[in-house]
Amino acid sequence: MTADIDFDRIPRSALPGLLARMPKAELHIHIEGSLEPELIFALARRNGVALPYASVEALRAAYAFTDLQTFLDIYYAGASVLLHEQDFYDMAWAYFEKAARDHIVHAELFFDPQTHTARGVPIGTVIEGLSRACAAARTHLGISAELILCFLRHLSEAEAFATLEEALPWRAHFIGVGLDSSERGHPPGKFTRVFVRCAELGLHRVAHAGEEGPPTYIEEALDLLRVARIDHGVRAIESPALMQRLAAERVPLTVCPLSNVKLCVVPDLAAHPLPQLLAAGLAVTINSDDPAYFGGYLNDNLLALFSAQPQWGASEAYTLARNSLEASFAPAQEKAAWVQALDAEFRQATTL
Repeated sequence: MTADIDFDRIPRSALPGLLARMPKAELHIHIEGSLEPELIFALARRNGVALPYASVEALRAAYAFTDLQTFLDIYYAGASVLLHEQDFYDMAWAYFEKAARDHIVHAELFFDPQTHTARGVPIGTVIEGLSRACAAARTHLGISAELILCFLRHLSEAEAFATLEEALPWRAHFIGVGLDSSERGHPPGKFTRVFVRCAELGLHRVAHAGEEGPPTYIEEALDLLRVARIDHGVRAIESPALMQRLAAERVPLTVCPLSNVKLCVVPDLAAHPLPQLLAAGLAVTINSDDPAYFGGYLNDNLLALFSAQPQWGASEAYTLARNSLEASFAPAQEKAAWVQALDAEFRQATTL
């Protein structure tokens, strides 16, 4: 925390504007999950793909999920329209335009190559389209952007190894690996050997754990996969010992509030464990997960969260933003510059 910022001088009425314009990083965004229904239909027309929905409205009406799997069923159907490099570029660029409006200075995009290679789309088509969009975001929007290749945990470790080897010709285009998809019944330890291989390759490592899976999945991700960040991690609240460990080791949690409500992980944002996690000193960050499906991008998550937590003020807003910047895999010099910009934004807010 920056000691020379008097957070008490920033009224709560100023928070919506401050939350929107403060510089921040997004560390948990599945780029396929940013595919809005309008773009799904546009790409379907462009590529001659038949969709099982009559209209944009009918597709959006289907977004009534009861758990992670019911979401994934529609998520994979939406991805079926992605066939060519330009499709992946257009999808990522649409996200980056929203990210710029949300004052995101750095984004680390998850992508699921197995979702596409299983349909016959070459992995190079996926990576090159997304990488080209990342480069354009840096040039035209001033957003630092990187890619994290995710393994689908409902598939085998052998398939993860095959995907990794297939992606290695494009190693320069992604900075890390992650683990996503159906968590129940697929503990992180299932992928220990492939994550060891990724460490040997110098790749950053993250993993979804403790969303629907138990706290022991978080421990496995730390101890067996040697991850630097935990994606979600909200069920850590069930284990005081794990909470203490996460706080002591400053392991970032990439929490996604609106996603947690939409997938019935929590009943509503007022019941979310985020206040307890933050109060316990955990390095919590706020992210949008699959924003096209869960009702909001990063600023939408922040505004909804702070509306549901009336006790929170500028100090919590600053902490969450700074956590996101410091938890990123960006170079230290860039992170320091973003923190300086964050400090300046909050100092300015104390003078209004």
